[in-house]
Amino acid sequence: MAGAVKEYRPYDQQVGLLAQRGMDVGDRHEAVAMLRRVNCYRLSGYWYPFRVQAAAGRQDDFYPGTRLADVVSLYDFDARLRAATFTALAPIELAIRALLGHELGKVDPCAHLDPGKLGPTARSGPGYGRWLDRYETDLRQSREDFVNHHRQRYGGRLPVWAAVELLGWGALTYLYGFAPRDVQDKVADACGLSAPQLTTWLKALNLVRNTCAHHGRLFNRVHAITPKRPRWGRHPDLDAAVAEWNRTFGQLTLIQFLLDRLQVGRKTLLPAVLKSFPSVRAVPITHLGAASDWQSTSTLWST
Repeated sequence: MAGAVKEYRPYDQQVGLLAQRGMDVGDRHEAVAMLRRVNCYRLSGYWYPFRVQAAAGRQDDFYPGTRLADVVSLYDFDARLRAATFTALAPIELAIRALLGHELGKVDPCAHLDPGKLGPTARSGPGYGRWLDRYETDLRQSREDFVNHHRQRYGGRLPVWAAVELLGWGALTYLYGFAPRDVQDKVADACGLSAPQLTTWLKALNLVRNTCAHHGRLFNRVHAITPKRPRWGRHPDLDAAVAEWNRTFGQLTLIQFLLDRLQVGRKTLLPAVLKSFPSVRAVPITHLGAASDWQSTSTLWST
């Protein structure tokens, strides 16, 4: 083995260790019950900001006044935020599917199956071939009624406006990248963006969606992709809202912007959840990358 495995500790010992490091765990039986429901390592992402910061990094000990109840409040908030974010992304995904399928259909009903009908990215490198293999696998395995209809009537060859309904967010993003530039421009224009901007937004929001789907932590997260921002002044509501585009509040603002420009979904959903951010003195809402007065920064958030 490369090294020693960390020592196993029963729930009561885990609670004792937290108390030893300075956390007020409250009622011990309730604390143990909480760790039975939520893995200690999952919760550790929420008590990280409460750990003492030293020159060498975060220490194991907690700041005075740290309470397990506050950690759980942040965890519960993040669960609400994940659910709301996943819900808010759904109509955006459906709208992009519809727009892309419609515009590619103008090029050719089966443009997605012919790289010669797509853009240069589809004709260079192995990316398109891998995408097509995955699409054909999903098509063979699908039990959707509309797929069965096309099997029976058209031999299973789906036109692109139907094919997009089989695509998840990641595959949809790839197909957008393979599309001719004029198709990309038309879809992006409906979003109030340029094609290169929309490409990075789709990639960034795909990671956000995956984080939500796999119960990852949105709170206090720095995201891997920083989306391209539109030219300053083109969208004042966007300029005013976002300071750090790779923080969670920045990514959520992308969602608010797309809901507004595509005229889909509920723009009040995410603001309502952010208003429920718990009152924890040591960890204010700025840990999301939001301004303390986030509601008044932009019309995107004042709904």
